[in-house]
Amino acid sequence: MLKGLYAITDEILTPDHLLLGQAETALQAGVKILQYRHKSGSDREVEGICVGLQRLCRRYQALFVINDRPHLAQAIGADGLHVGVEDMKLTPARRIFAKGIIGVSCYGDLARARLAQDAGADYVAFGSFFPSPTKPSSKLVPMTVLSEAKAVLTIPVCAIGGITIANIHQITAHGPDMISVVSAVFAGDIAANVARLRAAMPE
Repeated sequence: MLKGLYAITDEILTPDHLLLGQAETALQAGVKILQYRHKSGSDREVEGICVGLQRLCRRYQALFVINDRPHLAQAIGADGLHVGVEDMKLTPARRIFAKGIIGVSCYGDLARARLAQDAGADYVAFGSFFPSPTKPSSKLVPMTVLSEAKAVLTIPVCAIGGITIANIHQITAHGPDMISVVSAVFAGDIAANVARLRAAMPE
């Protein structure tokens, strides 16, 4: 199931009080993986919304991933956890979140991706490939890292960072398993955005 359009929430574009409705629209339209990324607030404060999102993802046969909250992911039985370079390391995160999917951000670093695979990561993510409105300080990396990763890794590869309907074809040419977006799904007409992005992606 680690394949397809991967939507990530955003505290501004998808505030918690609107998020369940926005998420359902995206899932109905064909988002295959949904990540809840919320860097403020305690696990207890966001637990209710995460439980609701997990239920929605199960209803639409999608995967629900929580960013950088291994204890919460374990507590609610989330499908997955995602960690970045500034988050908890993979090995301690796996001790807490023992059975679910764990993805690791690798930016443009193939060596980090190899280490993550060897340590038991279920997928790795590379990017940003274009300037990102949600992460404007992200360093840009060459798209060739995707095809290089596909050649040397056995786990799925995700592309992220500034991807839009206008440039997604440049990403699909390098064959990632998943394409991850924030604004390209959640800014504007969510259902139409998802339909356009999915039409541009290989099945």
